[in-house]
Amino acid sequence: MDILRSIGSPAADRMCASSQRSADPPSSGRSSRSSSSRRRSEERSAPAEMARIVTDPETGRCYCRGKVLGKGGFAKCYEMTDLSTSKVYAAKIIPHTRVSKPHQREKIDREIELHKLLHHKHIVHFYHHFEDKENIYILLEYCSRKSLAHILKARKVLTEPEVRYYLRQIVSGLKYLHEQEILHRDLKLGNFFVSESMELKVGDFGLAAKLELAGNRRKTICGTPNYLSPEVLNKQGHGCESDIWALGCVMYTMLLGRPPFETTNLKETYRCIREARYSLPSSLSPPAKLLISSLLTKSPEDRPHLDHILRHDFFIQGFSPERLPPSCCHSAPDFHVSSPAKSFFKKAAAALFGGKRDKVKYYETLNKQTKEEEEIYKLQHDLKRTAISQQSSQLPEDGRPLPPSADEPVAAVTEAQSPTMQDTIRLIVRGSLGSCSSSSSECLEDDMAGSVAGTVASVFRGCIENMPKAGDIPKGSGSSNLQWVTKWVDYSNKYGFGYQLSDNTVGVLFNNGTHMSLLPDRKTIHYYAELGKRAVFPTCEVPEHFVGQVTVLKYFSHYMEENLMDGGDLVSMTDKHMPRLYLLQWLKSDRALMMLFNDGTFQVNFYHDHTKIILCAQQDEYLLTYINEERVSTTFALGSLLTSGCPKDLRKRMEYSLSMLLQRGS
Repeated sequence: MDILRSIGSPAADRMCASSQRSADPPSSGRSSRSSSSRRRSEERSAPAEMARIVTDPETGRCYCRGKVLGKGGFAKCYEMTDLSTSKVYAAKIIPHTRVSKPHQREKIDREIELHKLLHHKHIVHFYHHFEDKENIYILLEYCSRKSLAHILKARKVLTEPEVRYYLRQIVSGLKYLHEQEILHRDLKLGNFFVSESMELKVGDFGLAAKLELAGNRRKTICGTPNYLSPEVLNKQGHGCESDIWALGCVMYTMLLGRPPFETTNLKETYRCIREARYSLPSSLSPPAKLLISSLLTKSPEDRPHLDHILRHDFFIQGFSPERLPPSCCHSAPDFHVSSPAKSFFKKAAAALFGGKRDKVKYYETLNKQTKEEEEIYKLQHDLKRTAISQQSSQLPEDGRPLPPSADEPVAAVTEAQSPTMQDTIRLIVRGSLGSCSSSSSECLEDDMAGSVAGTVASVFRGCIENMPKAGDIPKGSGSSNLQWVTKWVDYSNKYGFGYQLSDNTVGVLFNNGTHMSLLPDRKTIHYYAELGKRAVFPTCEVPEHFVGQVTVLKYFSHYMEENLMDGGDLVSMTDKHMPRLYLLQWLKSDRALMMLFNDGTFQVNFYHDHTKIILCAQQDEYLLTYINEERVSTTFALGSLLTSGCPKDLRKRMEYSLSMLLQRGS
């Protein structure tokens, strides 16, 4: 597998010259062995001809050449150590004899000039280049964990959390490249390098090129056959969309261990690519299938932008680790929440599956539900996308909230008629409280979860953009009779997300999208298979097909009770008339955890100082509760914030909370 390949390699030249390359083996086994022997002989003799100690003629620095890291048509990549600092580089060494033709040297120079200007944490860093009489030397960032190609070779397939981890970093690096108007044009697993700390770096800019206008785009066919896009094969030109297509191929390969269009015949591979014809095995999760399908869309203009990829349900609804251990290079990771929790959930797993026979029976039952679940998921996804496109088409380009519509009584307001701040907050929430503040089940069935998020976002944004600046937290007002999350556990890599409400209800949003609540009396369970559709049964008479989930629910409850402390002093007053909350969606960033509930309650927990923001609707107004670092809570009517404002630190938390909510709704 190539680690680093020059833009001017003979292989690249052949690919750029023609859309076809023979995949047939040599006709004679003897000639094959003979040519292989010659190649091995040449490779053995090459290192002996190259000096082990290399000196930069301009700086006088000496470098010691180490082991071979990879090779391409023009160049070999070696480990290279600066003898004065002991810093280790990956050195791409190109003999002058291999770039003797002017166009070959121009390609090397173009690669150097392009790469040296790139500075991003997910791009292989370019340090220095020099040349002597024999070779050109390019010193690059050394990635000790080699590449994703090496990792996949050892692992065969990667887990979805790992794929999210790597894809986030690839998208970050690729977004930077596209912002610099640079196309990579050769995205594949062998060109994603992994550092000592398991950070991914996009490398090998041998085929990279500046983005041209649509009419002047490059139409040469170059890249790796399995990752070429239909428009490149059809010589329609390279654009950012071609890199997006390759990203889809990369995601598919990581999850399934093979490229989506791989066949035994190159002509057939190209035919499949042109037709965007590939299979999506049932082993893939519905969100993974949908994301791959959108990335591998035949029409370039229908593929998602990089900004939208990370907002896809594949990322939002699934667990994404912040770090991976080095052991992931050769074995599957063991994700867990904490060592005490691990023992609890091992017991839960045993209770859930029992023996091997029970486990097989469980998966047989699960597989029967797969097609039905996928259809429900696709329907929900399509409805949400439709709602989002309708919303976004009404927004002005600067992203601010729309002005009131013409039929509202604030279209033309004179100074004498100007509404008070209390009126303003009513206008902001007008038309939304009535539909979602009571039981919310009907609201969810009609408008899906996206409607709840959209309502909360509009209220939150309206408050932030209209309230004045203030130095002190205003005096609290409003009732504290609200439900909020006091404890939570993320164990979504196996089961789901668990939480405890302030009224002692324990809920779990399972990975399959179903939700189960254990009520405070510990005798009643509410089960939601679909939004707004509830089944109720006692804990002493659990239906057979729910036994596994109820067991896990109880272990979540037991773990949180035994190991976690409450997150603040805010106590919920029990009110049997209050609607039952259940979690619709949660989202974790590097700074905070967001939770959105069926009645519009919106909570954000900040990790570093344990502060929390809770927004909920009660009767005719919205209440915002802030729990500070000392776990002391203050509740305000949103109208009071519009009148008096709030201090900078609270405002920043509100703005960040809004950004998370908008990310969820994208």
